[in-house]
Amino acid sequence: MQPMDIGLIGLGVMGENLALNLERNGFSVCGFDLDAGKRQSFGARTHGLRAQAAASLAAMVDALHSPRCLWLMVPAGAAVDAVLTDLRPLLRAGDVVMDGGNTLYTDTQRRMRALEGTGILYVGAGVSGGEEGALRGPALMPGGHAAAWPRLQPMLQAIAAKTDDGQPCCDWMGPGGSGHFVKMVHNGIEYADMQTICEAYALMHQLLDMRPAEMSAVFRHWNEGELASYLIGITADILAHTDPETGEPMVDLILDTAEQKGTGKWASQVALDLGVTAPTIANAVFARTVSALQAERVKAAQVLSGADAQPLPDRHTVLPRLERALLAAKICAYAQGFSLLRAADREHQWQLPMGTVASVWRAGCIIRARLLQDIRRAFEGAPDLDNLLMDPHFAGVMARCQQDLREVVALGALHGVAVPSFMSALGYYDAYRSARLPANLLQAQRDYFGAHTYQRLDKPGHFHTRWNG
Repeated sequence: MQPMDIGLIGLGVMGENLALNLERNGFSVCGFDLDAGKRQSFGARTHGLRAQAAASLAAMVDALHSPRCLWLMVPAGAAVDAVLTDLRPLLRAGDVVMDGGNTLYTDTQRRMRALEGTGILYVGAGVSGGEEGALRGPALMPGGHAAAWPRLQPMLQAIAAKTDDGQPCCDWMGPGGSGHFVKMVHNGIEYADMQTICEAYALMHQLLDMRPAEMSAVFRHWNEGELASYLIGITADILAHTDPETGEPMVDLILDTAEQKGTGKWASQVALDLGVTAPTIANAVFARTVSALQAERVKAAQVLSGADAQPLPDRHTVLPRLERALLAAKICAYAQGFSLLRAADREHQWQLPMGTVASVWRAGCIIRARLLQDIRRAFEGAPDLDNLLMDPHFAGVMARCQQDLREVVALGALHGVAVPSFMSALGYYDAYRSARLPANLLQAQRDYFGAHTYQRLDKPGHFHTRWNG
């Protein structure tokens, strides 16, 4: 048999579909998985194609062109380290190893350091798009050893999603753990976007007494305008779906407990580490953690009082307002995400291409949205843009929508509907646009109890006051 183009380790749903995508685009694939059942399934699914499953890791490596190219699609963490331990004796200088899992970027950087001096080229690649994206075209965010990119570029850009203008949603992010960092931020924005959509759904349900089918029609309409995005589109589909057994809307039968895999939490933690304000991303994570207290919440609902009864609002007034508020909150989430990218870029000197990041997210990935075209334009026109909100286009959109965001937050608060994502987006916007914040009092408090000192407006230096003297 002819030597094969790439080895793919991890033949779960994502790995198998990426392998099929590679083969469909002209690249031969040798796959391996510790699970014999998955190897057998892969062999059956790829029968007659330029793909095969190897019986062992060594056999897979031997089946590849030299220098070899290997793609890991195994769970992040210890599994990646275990595979690398087994792989390392089998590889030579010039071989490329790419981790495509949802790996914490610092783990990628640690693994790169461990491979220094071996000549093995290590890459951490963000992969977004889920099962269907892996098969039909994901968004790919590779970063690491730059010498690996000429080898990977033809394959990755061939299998990546394509935008309407024909551009592949895959490009080089930079050195170190930049690729996995970009994917982590992508997922943080995803958390925020999903939570805000869910809060819009909650307001429609609890305040406007709308049925899922009615909400589906609204989301489908919104998906034709400025809110057009993958997540808005699938929300319309979900709300239209009925349970074949009961005939009830499927969404009404799902337990209200959300799970998470860690990337949103990492994004929030790293934002704190880097001193970046990202409350909408963090609140989306906290919304999932409070959802996990389902049994406790049911008890609390019988004990804790809520808002006083209010007249229910008119849906014809609220829905357009909710649409604009959702757009404003989405922009704030993206602004926080790109601010996090900017801070990490300063910290690690990656030279992240912000416009390229926005371009790669335009198709294939979960947060693909019409507004990414304007985000790409904003950063290509002003690469050093401090914050997305400062771009004239987005400043104008926020000027048009910020009052609606206020009204929606007020509606939620007055009627006792939890809308932490909307609230945090508004708080972020108002804090960022404030020329003066009450942190002057906060610094005085810190100086009072801890002699931490403060700075003055009228002269340079650091000062301490004996406040109770």
